[in-house]
Amino acid sequence: MEAFTQDLLKDKVILITGGGTGLGRAMAGRFLQLGAKVAICGRREEVLEQTAEELSSAYGGEVYRQRCDVRDPGQVHNCVDDVWQHFGRIDVLVNNAAGNFISPTERLSPNAVNAVLGIVLHGTFYMTLEVGKRWIEQQLPGTMLNIVTTYASTGSGYVVPSAAAKAGVLALTRSLAVEWAPHGIRQVAIAPGPFPTEGAWSRLSPTPELEAKMLGRVPLGRTGRPEELADLAAFLVSDAAGYINGEVVTIDGGEWLRGAGQFNDFAEVTEEQWDRLSELTRKGK
Repeated sequence: MEAFTQDLLKDKVILITGGGTGLGRAMAGRFLQLGAKVAICGRREEVLEQTAEELSSAYGGEVYRQRCDVRDPGQVHNCVDDVWQHFGRIDVLVNNAAGNFISPTERLSPNAVNAVLGIVLHGTFYMTLEVGKRWIEQQLPGTMLNIVTTYASTGSGYVVPSAAAKAGVLALTRSLAVEWAPHGIRQVAIAPGPFPTEGAWSRLSPTPELEAKMLGRVPLGRTGRPEELADLAAFLVSDAAGYINGEVVTIDGGEWLRGAGQFNDFAEVTEEQWDRLSELTRKGK
């Protein structure tokens, strides 16, 4: 059943970070279906090119691609500049790019911590500032959608850099919802539970046993479907959600209600199993 009219996002220009794969790709496709003009950015040029071609072929509409490492403010500036020049404006920014892996915190190196914080927290901040400043200077309205997590407000063991970074993004969302609202800029966020995606899933649930344990935490007994999150995102960035500001919508099948911390149950993993998981995680990159 079609949830929306086909012109829900007609002519909106939407920039999605991490748009070449996973949930970013799913959102890009749905936005195209609903009439948006879409720009995707990410670190791998070949992935962006393939995704842009496949989405345009499947859904019609224009997909503009731009290679960008959101950890680099210079690349962020150039990316936003190129997208802005190409389309003439940006109406919606979706901060979706992320990095995460499971590990006991005492096993982490500073580089491992920075790898997550750099993408999730700093990258989101850089993109938010780059786009937000332009909106304010040119007196343009806009909407920012941040992808956080269900443990952004509770914390979670074994994904501590991600928990800290996403908590920062959650605070950013709620803070700017107040500060930038007078400029006509809305802030919204989605907190997904388990959504299997290529790459991320192999790092967060690398064995069938751990996958089964995660599923056991979900009252609905299944993982989320990308199209379910994409539909939620489409509504939140649309004019139909124009009075929603600073809100974080959880979509996790009720998982967080079973207990705080999506990965806290990994306390049962032995040191030898962590060694093996570390090897699997590196292979999944």
